[in-house]
Amino acid sequence: MQAFVRAALAATTALALCAGAPALAQQGNRISITTGGTGGVYYPLGGGMANILSKYVPGMQATAEVTGGSVDNLKLLSAGKSEVGFSMVDAAWDGYKGQGKFKDAAVAARTLMVLYPNRMQVVTVEGSGIGKLSDLKGKRVSTGSPGSGVEVMALRVLEAAGIDPKSDIKQERLGAAESVNAIKDRKIDAFFWVGGVPTAAITDLAATPGTKVKLIDHSEAITAMNAKHGPLYVKGIIPANSYAGQDKPVENIDVWNVLIATDKMSNEMAYQVVKTLMEKKPELVAVHKEAQNIDVKYQALGSPVPWHPGAKKYFEEQGVKFPN
Repeated sequence: MQAFVRAALAATTALALCAGAPALAQQGNRISITTGGTGGVYYPLGGGMANILSKYVPGMQATAEVTGGSVDNLKLLSAGKSEVGFSMVDAAWDGYKGQGKFKDAAVAARTLMVLYPNRMQVVTVEGSGIGKLSDLKGKRVSTGSPGSGVEVMALRVLEAAGIDPKSDIKQERLGAAESVNAIKDRKIDAFFWVGGVPTAAITDLAATPGTKVKLIDHSEAITAMNAKHGPLYVKGIIPANSYAGQDKPVENIDVWNVLIATDKMSNEMAYQVVKTLMEKKPELVAVHKEAQNIDVKYQALGSPVPWHPGAKKYFEEQGVKFPN
């Protein structure tokens, strides 16, 4: 399971048609891709994927849906209300194992592909009095929207830092865009976000006149988090100048993103979805530069959640050797 911390996807530019495409055309498939909030990376990237699948796979009509994020996406997949969903790998693992927020019902999750590393960002502004994790005590802090992987990870970071979200902070539960609006209005002091860098909402905050964004180093929490939850998290670096006014690099925690289906998706459809997205990677990069981090050679190392046979078939054709 440790090996997935290097995962992502890649591609060559080619036409995304295979022998199964005519059958898909006859079926007239509609698929829903569940993403996240409008201020993050999942939603625009999911929209790009939907456009690519609708354009290049005969008979397929794909749409991207706004959701609360990873946890919601996994529950929607399990309920048969969507076919493909974005998820952070820690939430996907909980869903597959039937633990945490999924203790009432496990999800028959299957990995389609590993995407890009999600970077936890603990965001505040100059003048908040927050310079390190322990300074969050007594502050108004958003831990992510309900039903998001952000909330799962934020609560784990706080626990590892010895901060009780119920008694040590005034907890809010907002998405990225809502958190930015709240911090602009001085209704909160800081917020957690897990997403690609740059995240549009934080870029917007950094561009606000009279505001200087501060990202808080929180890598100290990794050891305790991995000891309790498994080797799901790794130390990362958010480079200086990722956001306007952010003049120093910050050590953060990374967790990888995966694209998930369930075991109910046909092998043919899974193959077509993966093949098309892989081969049209340049179009995804044009939507959001995080797609540059997708690389085929790491797929075999990429997810603790079992692979969908259709996706696995495609990657094996590209020379990927999966462990038994």
